[in-house]
Amino acid sequence: MNYRISLFAVVLLIFSSCSKENIDADILIKNGTVFNGVDKTSTNNSIAIKDDKIVFIGDENSVSITTKKTIDATGLIVSPGFIDPHTHADRDLKNPKNSHNKPFLFQGITTVVTGNDGDSFYPTSKYIDLYNKNGIGTNVVPLVGHGTVRRQVMGKSDRKATAQEITKMQNLVQQEMDAGAFGISTGLFYAPGSYSNTEEVIALAKTVAKNNGIYDTHLRDESSYTVGLIPAIDEAIEIGRQAKLPIHISHIKCLGVDVWHQSKDIIKIIENAQKEGVDVTANQYPYDASATGLKAAVAPRWAESGGKDSLFIRYNNPKLTQRILADTKKNILRRGGPEKLLIVKSEEPKFVGKNLLEISKMLNVSPEIAVYTVLKTGYVRVASFNMNSDDIHRFMKQDWVVTGSDGNTGHPRKFGSFPRKYHKYVQQEKVIDLASFINGSTSKTAAIFKIKNRGKLKVGYYADIIIFNPKTFKDMADYSNAFQLSKGLEYSIINGKISVENGEFTEQLNGKVLKK
Repeated sequence: MNYRISLFAVVLLIFSSCSKENIDADILIKNGTVFNGVDKTSTNNSIAIKDDKIVFIGDENSVSITTKKTIDATGLIVSPGFIDPHTHADRDLKNPKNSHNKPFLFQGITTVVTGNDGDSFYPTSKYIDLYNKNGIGTNVVPLVGHGTVRRQVMGKSDRKATAQEITKMQNLVQQEMDAGAFGISTGLFYAPGSYSNTEEVIALAKTVAKNNGIYDTHLRDESSYTVGLIPAIDEAIEIGRQAKLPIHISHIKCLGVDVWHQSKDIIKIIENAQKEGVDVTANQYPYDASATGLKAAVAPRWAESGGKDSLFIRYNNPKLTQRILADTKKNILRRGGPEKLLIVKSEEPKFVGKNLLEISKMLNVSPEIAVYTVLKTGYVRVASFNMNSDDIHRFMKQDWVVTGSDGNTGHPRKFGSFPRKYHKYVQQEKVIDLASFINGSTSKTAAIFKIKNRGKLKVGYYADIIIFNPKTFKDMADYSNAFQLSKGLEYSIINGKISVENGEFTEQLNGKVLKK
């Protein structure tokens, strides 16, 4: 009797093993805590990858998997690769020495959106060809910049576009969309975008809408410089309403004491627009300091009109000097005062790491005069400490706000945004939970930018997968040293190939320029 039972068990085992699905894989990930980018809870599923796609997710004992490489993710978190909706990574990607994109890669970012703030490399086709030729470390989603298009047609002149010029700009936008841009970005705070009116932007946005694209915007005002923050939000929504396309607000914030605590009203305005049917989303970087050029931060925009040297031509005109200094002083105060403006990049090393108040004392001049002394040395970037934690937290909790870095030289956000959000706002302060952080860094961003088959751990999707250590994943960059890679990322798999292994870069450039 026991012999018959044993024989039956052997036959059953053979039958079940023969009936299992056979899966041929290049990489098998097992024993990790898996967040798929959508659900609020994790699983312990295994994941199999073949070529550039995910071919299996589930209990590996239910199938027969043959694999070339197994990654044991015990004690680690497995997630879709992060998608960064606002970067200036194109400045590195065009250079073969920096095209690895390691500042973003080591944050767990596998896809970067480029061409933000109305500023893109032109023409798009040239740079797509360059990226494909040289190789890139992460995937790229390109946007066409409104400011770039305007410069091609109108230069940097401070005037309204004529009907003929708008037609020319629409044709250029169509050209760039045909070349592969996913949408248009605007930098309405910056020249020459600031010289445009809403009607011009709507006209170009309508061209983007015909191509099923997205509108990404640096608002006309994030503070009280010109129209004010809430009217700038209203303008963005009106563009979406009139052009009938999705609106994505970059680095949403209440910048400066004049607009602190307006986040409550902004959230109501956006949610009312969503109920109306306008598709409005936003991204946010997890820092209380913004960063931009010193000139953009405090110089009056009217004084820049005409191009590169126009500001100093006007500044050196005795009839205009005092007006420029008065407007500059107002803008410094709007930013919280000279002590809140930290120089993070300058061709003059003695200014780096000092705030504007310290520099003014060093030069023995007023802060507004010091601005122009510093600007004479060349391009200067500042970190501007001018945000309130209540607004940061309130925006972060909204399900339509995703993670972004606005990664730019000199500010730690280029190297640390995503790990910082995890370490500070998930682990330490518990402003949001882990699943919300992952979902708002992956699938939601993919949906906003209409990126197909990425942002989720799902069979048939591209294998952009990261594995990080929940105990050590954190940012290392700070304002005293903004160039330190984040730590805690154990693996990054991009398009099915390993880019980071055991915390080390594999020297492989596995990224692609993605297609709509």
